[in-house]
Amino acid sequence: MALSATMHNFAVQLADIDRDVYQELELRLARHPSESDEFMVTRLLAYCLEYEEGIAFSDGGVSATDEPAVLVRDLTGRITAWIEVGAPDAERVHRGSKLAGRAAIYTHRDPAKVLAQLSGKRIHRAEAIPLYSFDRDFIAAAVAAIERRNTVTLSITERLLYLELNGTSLSTTVEEHTLG
Repeated sequence: MALSATMHNFAVQLADIDRDVYQELELRLARHPSESDEFMVTRLLAYCLEYEEGIAFSDGGVSATDEPAVLVRDLTGRITAWIEVGAPDAERVHRGSKLAGRAAIYTHRDPAKVLAQLSGKRIHRAEAIPLYSFDRDFIAAAVAAIERRNTVTLSITERLLYLELNGTSLSTTVEEHTLG
């Protein structure tokens, strides 16, 4: 018998001062049994840091083979941003960059290992694709604070991320690396 996804609800107060984005979001994330808590937290952060009109979590989540973890579509349904989470393979990043025109990767893993995995591989416009990483202790502390129903306040200013998750206050720098 297959295991089903675990639903997590997030009431998010988002204040991205760097991009002048201020939103109240009600998000439901289905955590697939094969998805780690670290991946889910990183997926949530990627969604918030990339928030714009048309953003969505992919339908298949971590198990989707033809879509990224997070994507942005315009009003015609065309994908305009391809946002991967974790340590995607080069072929997915290449395909997403060609399809969407803009791609990004958010990782909870060691960014040096992710960069090494992608190094030398054929990736469309690799030099234009940012890899964003979070401190591993920050992600671990966020995972420890996760519940089924969550209250989140997320502020970003000058790539410093301040997170209050169910009463736990955390902060980290969002490190940016380039593939090319």
